[in-house]
Amino acid sequence: MLVITRRSQIKEILLARKSITVSELSKIFSVTEETIRRDLQQLENSGFLTRTYGGAFIQDGALSEVDFVLNETEHSDSKEAIASKCMEFIHPDDIIFLDASATATFLAKKLRNMRLTVVTNSLMVIDQLKDCDPIHLICVGGTFFPNSKSFHGSTTTSNLKNYFLDKVFISCSSLSLEHGIMDANEESASLRQLLLKSGNTIYLIADKSKFNKTSFVHICDYTHIHALISDFHFTPNWIKVLKDKCVNVYSCK
Repeated sequence: MLVITRRSQIKEILLARKSITVSELSKIFSVTEETIRRDLQQLENSGFLTRTYGGAFIQDGALSEVDFVLNETEHSDSKEAIASKCMEFIHPDDIIFLDASATATFLAKKLRNMRLTVVTNSLMVIDQLKDCDPIHLICVGGTFFPNSKSFHGSTTTSNLKNYFLDKVFISCSSLSLEHGIMDANEESASLRQLLLKSGNTIYLIADKSKFNKTSFVHICDYTHIHALISDFHFTPNWIKVLKDKCVNVYSCK
């Protein structure tokens, strides 16, 4: 296959899927991963895509959902710092919810030796905690979504309604002063909206890359959360809005 043809087909795949890994493309085109990396470098130079460690994604209009594997590696230092800060608010015997965000998976890794009840819809969180004796692990189940490695749907929401949680840790796709907290798809937005009513304290965990952007679905306004944990540098405008909405801000820069 000609290089120009392969790169054209890579563009078509990304337009349809929004994100993909190097290993997937290598298998699709039967070429080395190094060849794919060169293709992605050229396509990034042309402004078509954004490369990450392990793959690439495009942002088409409102911020798109990115494959979990790519999202987990992107801004990993930020996610690690946020997870460490979250540990200050979690205590033995708490009942907590961890959503299907990459940051929640970083947090799950730090909880392995704590005596907790953890409710989740995330396969990656389950994988982190499944062998931890101190953890009482509950999966709310539902329809599995491979791209986000999570469970959603009517079964998920029905099961979740049976629980009331001490602390809920949720993320989002983007935040803006004008449009509030937003998500890339309706399934995750709907679940997070339900969680706002299911927890005693709602913690929004969001790294700096998510600020001042918009996504497809509105989750809620800032009045619905109690705390925001981030490595974002909060400008005076952000500080004023969050203070007016009675949101506690915890920086982990």
